[in-house]
Amino acid sequence: MSLVSLIVVLVVVGVLLWLVNNYIPMDGKIKNILNIVVVIGVVLWLLQAFGLLSGISSIHVGR
Repeated sequence: MSLVSLIVVLVVVGVLLWLVNNYIPMDGKIKNILNIVVVIGVVLWLLQAFGLLSGISSIHVGR
């Protein structure tokens, strides 16, 4: 994945999160949880994209 596509994805995720935070009325606690989940997801995705977190795709749940 190229650097340009990584930046585009980060900008799109940021704008979507900003739109949700500003235009969808919800409790502040729910917004905080949503923000934390999105940030953790983006960080994990970036680590995997840069090859620093290669073992997450080999995790199998169950047998």
